[in-house]
Amino acid sequence: MREIILLQIGQCGNQIGIKFWEEIVQEHRIDENGQLIQQDLQFQQNLDVYFNEVDGNRYIPRNVLIDLESETLDNVRASKYGKLFRPDNFIQNQGGTCNNFAIGHYTKGNEILNKVLDVIRHQVENADCLQGFQLTHSLGGGTGSGFGTLLLSKLQEDYFDKIFQSYSVFPLEEYYNTAITVNHLIENCSQCISIDNEALYKICMNKLKLKNICYEDLNNIISALMSGTTCSLRFPNQLNSSLRQLSVNLILFKSINLLYLFRDCISLQLHMLLQLLNTVYLIDQMFDPQNQFCAIHCKQGRYQTGACLFRGQFSSFELENQMMQFLKKNHQKLVQNLPNNLNISQCNVSQKGLVNSGTFIGNTTAIKQMFKRIYNNFQAILKRKAFLHWYINEGMDELEFIEAGQNIQNLISEYQQYSEIDDYEEEQQE
Repeated sequence: MREIILLQIGQCGNQIGIKFWEEIVQEHRIDENGQLIQQDLQFQQNLDVYFNEVDGNRYIPRNVLIDLESETLDNVRASKYGKLFRPDNFIQNQGGTCNNFAIGHYTKGNEILNKVLDVIRHQVENADCLQGFQLTHSLGGGTGSGFGTLLLSKLQEDYFDKIFQSYSVFPLEEYYNTAITVNHLIENCSQCISIDNEALYKICMNKLKLKNICYEDLNNIISALMSGTTCSLRFPNQLNSSLRQLSVNLILFKSINLLYLFRDCISLQLHMLLQLLNTVYLIDQMFDPQNQFCAIHCKQGRYQTGACLFRGQFSSFELENQMMQFLKKNHQKLVQNLPNNLNISQCNVSQKGLVNSGTFIGNTTAIKQMFKRIYNNFQAILKRKAFLHWYINEGMDELEFIEAGQNIQNLISEYQQYSEIDDYEEEQQE
């Protein structure tokens, strides 16, 4: 099998990761002790992608849980699914990082780095054919940003031929951590699936009509989209059935590796079993700006590539037909020089509590808006050198901040360049 190792880093990364495991063990008919509840080939055929089989018929997740403080991992151990995970895969330190990238990357992160690499090496050696790593983390926290990028850089050296995919949560603030982390993700990550906290809050308020929004609500949404984006890896599928296929289909250029998501967020209200959700409505919802996971205006950019991931009982002919009609009506959203740049994959296994659902992963030039926002705020505080001493005291150099700002500016310019090429080609055609 083509195994994947999930790396859960920091408080946010571990909370998202646990929700993800809760989601998929139910989809694969596994209980909280790792035992199969129901014997069915369609649910267990690709179990080896995310699970190791131990002691006969028991399955445990192939993951590593990392944090530089103990509270989050202690809560995981005490949770309903705490016994599901291998005890040796919990790695923690004391004291935390105080939301400081430098502490996670240079000081306290280095103290546990070798231990983390040893645990990961053990997981790799037990895999038959490892296809890559997935990472869940936040760019705002010191562990998720600092140690997450440190670990990525080391893994790139040891496993340079593997695919690295991150589920990166972009905060509303913490612009130093965010800008420096983006600089590392551009260099070391094959696919960065960008999840904007601002967009998550809008989804909770405008679509799900939640009043008292908490982190659990946000984590439930992220775990649901992770379930949607990994279904083609976990269940029998002909398209996007590996991380490398996703990279080939979605990433045109090495530096343009930051993807963003739409999801039919109506279906996230699990109490509303949408029995009559038809294909046309589902496609419209997948491209509805209110369902996007980045706070950007899609009309100010174009899709270079994209993947539509459908789950449920659909007619393949109807799916392709409706998608063709939708794309003809909305051709201005796509680049003109790349025909058939949106691909469709279908999984017959429905998501937990749902009949039909869909997720869209897009590579769009409109995401430059998010990086402009990050860059402008980053430059504003860097110009005043506000809080800079907290990072320099932990071993960082001011040149690292300048380099991060320049690289983000280059990234914005590159997105702008491809956007202008598309606009010019459309004018020539007219």
